[in-house]
Amino acid sequence: MDMNLANPCTPAGSWKKHTLCFVVAVFVSVQIAAGQGAKPHFPSWSGTIVYSSCNADEAFNESPECFRSAPGAKLALYDDTNRAMYSLEPQEAVRGHLGDSVTVQGTLEEDTIRFTSLELLSVGLAVGQKAPAFSARDQFGNTQTLETLKGAKGTVLLFFRSADW
Repeated sequence: MDMNLANPCTPAGSWKKHTLCFVVAVFVSVQIAAGQGAKPHFPSWSGTIVYSSCNADEAFNESPECFRSAPGAKLALYDDTNRAMYSLEPQEAVRGHLGDSVTVQGTLEEDTIRFTSLELLSVGLAVGQKAPAFSARDQFGNTQTLETLKGAKGTVLLFFRSADW
């Protein structure tokens, strides 16, 4: 059997070695492609920054207790999609964001998010910004648009995102 010890993937190698070389080459190519220009991907959580002295029910009901400092309380993230409270670290990086709606990325260790980034969420339009064209069905099944809702003094649109029935 003719075998090149310097490179077992040469034409003189066996079909098993060629198959192994092909699998290794594909694996290495995928690993290299995945690493080119890629940043580490961290999971993300969105919610409101509150004090840890309140619980998820109080945060859901926007209790004033969630926005008052209490002895030993730290800033935490209330995630209303799953009604969960998460401690946040590092605390220094979240100071000044009490009451803000944010998205954080990082790692979860038990109930603490060690975040690597924090972004403020913008909800809705800025004051004076024109609403985009839209159509939606109202409670009676009629299609409404920005034009059909426009009143003599303008229009106020309220979208009620969720309810706990």
